[in-house]
Amino acid sequence: MGNPKHTEVSVARQSPQRPDADEPELDDTTGAAEPDETERPSASTDRSLWDELRIDPVEIALPAGTGFTLRAYRPASSLTPTDVTERDQDDPFLARRQAIEEEEDDETVVILDEELAQEFADEDDESTRRRDSAATATDDESDEAVTDEADDEEVPVFLSHRGKLLLFKTPESLVSFIRSGAPNDLSQLDSWNELSERVEPADIAPLDEDTYELDLVVENLRGGHDTWDSTLLIEAGEAARDLSYALRLPAVLDMLSAGSSLDDLDEALRGTANGGIGAFMARRRLKKIGAQTASLGWRTIVGKISAVVDWRD
Repeated sequence: MGNPKHTEVSVARQSPQRPDADEPELDDTTGAAEPDETERPSASTDRSLWDELRIDPVEIALPAGTGFTLRAYRPASSLTPTDVTERDQDDPFLARRQAIEEEEDDETVVILDEELAQEFADEDDESTRRRDSAATATDDESDEAVTDEADDEEVPVFLSHRGKLLLFKTPESLVSFIRSGAPNDLSQLDSWNELSERVEPADIAPLDEDTYELDLVVENLRGGHDTWDSTLLIEAGEAARDLSYALRLPAVLDMLSAGSSLDDLDEALRGTANGGIGAFMARRRLKKIGAQTASLGWRTIVGKISAVVDWRD
């Protein structure tokens, strides 16, 4: 069960090379090949567990490797966001920026003329009273409506802890962690305990729509407009938005927000799949998007996501 905004087209996987037609067939007396027990579980594995518990296995490929994790969607009002306090303390760039902001907040403007200062204060108080009086009636209603809508909106939550995405290199290691009772952000879900009792390594078989190859995005964009893989890039955008929201990466959210150059790229790529005059216009918009700008932007996004990954064997 992937993001509701997913396209129906999935990223094509490279299949093993087929033997040449002129190779001799195996002798009839030869026994059937034994199945490879280390082979990754098929995506056709029974999905009833995941559908019932409303949690999905996800596979994410990053420059450092490929790993498995879990994702769910729940109303925002029912979730406690991941705690990024410890992560941000370890970020020297963020710490430096916060120190600068605190210094700016501490700066004060001294007005020598006390009468002029009092006049400014009186004017501010009066304008505030007028503004508050005029807006109170409508603001109370609109704020309540917006709050209710925001609380009811389903948002992503990943298998993470203290602002770090937990990625596991094998299904076995992921299942072992789930059963361990170790603290994580998904344990707040009412279906978590049941998952820890029922999940098996064979269940960790992400659907194509829940498999994201973020490691290929920058290289694909560098190839130029004619080589851009719309499915790869659209799905990468969906994954990056989910991850940046769940892991509290505001810089990434800003880079992918409505009106940004990368959002324009996403919209144009989606338009090319719709056919008709819309697809024609979308392809024209794509031609106007700089490949270098797009690849640099995505390199930053992949780098920021990679920086908050906790790899587990």
